Amino acid sequence: MQVKKHLSFAALLATMAECFGQIQDPRQQGKVGHCLHDVLMSGFAMMFFQDPSLLAFQKRLQESAQQNNLSKVFGVTTIPKDTQMRDVIDMLPTVALDNIFPDFLNRLQRGRQLDQYRFLNDKYLIPIDGTEYFSSEKISCPYCLETKPAKGSMRYHHQILQAVIVHPDMRQVIPLFPEPIQNSDGYTKQDCETNAGKRIVEKIRKAHPKLAIIITGDDLYSKQPFIDALKANGMSYILVAKPTDHKILFEWVDEIIGMAEAEHLELTDNKGKRHKYQWINGVPLNGSRNADHVNFFQYSIIDKKGKTTYRNSWVTDLVVSRENIQQLVKGGRARWKIENETFNTLKNQGYHIEHNYGHGKQYLSMNFFVLNLLAFFVHQILELCELSYQLCRTKFSSRKEFWNQLRCTFRIILFRDLNHLLDYLFNPPMVRAP
Repeated sequence: MQVKKHLSFAALLATMAECFGQIQDPRQQGKVGHCLHDVLMSGFAMMFFQDPSLLAFQKRLQESAQQNNLSKVFGVTTIPKDTQMRDVIDMLPTVALDNIFPDFLNRLQRGRQLDQYRFLNDKYLIPIDGTEYFSSEKISCPYCLETKPAKGSMRYHHQILQAVIVHPDMRQVIPLFPEPIQNSDGYTKQDCETNAGKRIVEKIRKAHPKLAIIITGDDLYSKQPFIDALKANGMSYILVAKPTDHKILFEWVDEIIGMAEAEHLELTDNKGKRHKYQWINGVPLNGSRNADHVNFFQYSIIDKKGKTTYRNSWVTDLVVSRENIQQLVKGGRARWKIENETFNTLKNQGYHIEHNYGHGKQYLSMNFFVLNLLAFFVHQILELCELSYQLCRTKFSSRKEFWNQLRCTFRIILFRDLNHLLDYLFNPPMVRAP
């Protein structure tokens, strides 16, 4: 079964090309050597093939400039030089790339690929979490966050808040547009993750007004201002709540448990581990007069020796019952997929998001991050629904080996398109010795 046309690699490239074509070019027209499409698509191609060296990537592509795969596979007419690419991408506001993410997601919906991500009550689990992808004591831009340690030099760094659609039983994740955590003109205080969280839920709701959503996050988000922002945007939530940060809440919980009025469920698996669930509906989140009332649940795993090996607790707006408590715990624990399947993959499995491709003076650092994330998004879509990609991937034991072979082959042999390259790797032609 071949991938539906609107989810093919060519269709995804066409979506990006259309977006690139709508961006206003800030350069003087008489001095434009390479159009924005060629500059941005060359940057995307670099990220698509997970090459950590921008300069080396460009040199390899230009070795066969008269005929090259960048033109055939990515539709690039003229290949910009390294410095040209950096200078141009640095000028472009990152928000100009935001529309690509919802377009990709809508294509997955049309292809019914998103159905397999439906979770409790047909809602979609969306963990959010922040990560740092750049840090330096010497290089900075106006948008850098600044940290001055008690000892040592000022540290300049970039952080983003990322949202992804996950399912506890699915390996692939679906990234949404990132929200930069950055200093902005007119603000005296540094930006922070919770403020970025409020912004990103508004952007998600605006981009996907009808999507049924459950936001998951760590203890940083289970505070009333953020929960109120979720309510205002019509989103449900499963948020970690720790005793150290929710003393009033846990006073209520401990008292109710002490009176034996909390609901509970205990199961033993085939390895002898006990899974203990407890829940209470309708308890105040904090001690303020207008405190939100939330539903609380906690979960622990106890081994055969009686040792507790895992314990966590959450608050939610969903009514907790014996019928859904196990699913709610799965949803709460699925938050780690943003760490394991997203950030860990981007940092340690070939995407090199912490590599300094170029910091620039304005938007370069963030734009390279977004192009890298778009490459990751396209890879996730190909893993989900492109048979040629799936078959080719099975030929290689590791992700790094797979991409090393793709890069090497892409460098020395001309191909009509990506499927031609994938088919070649899956079933290479027999070459007989003379």
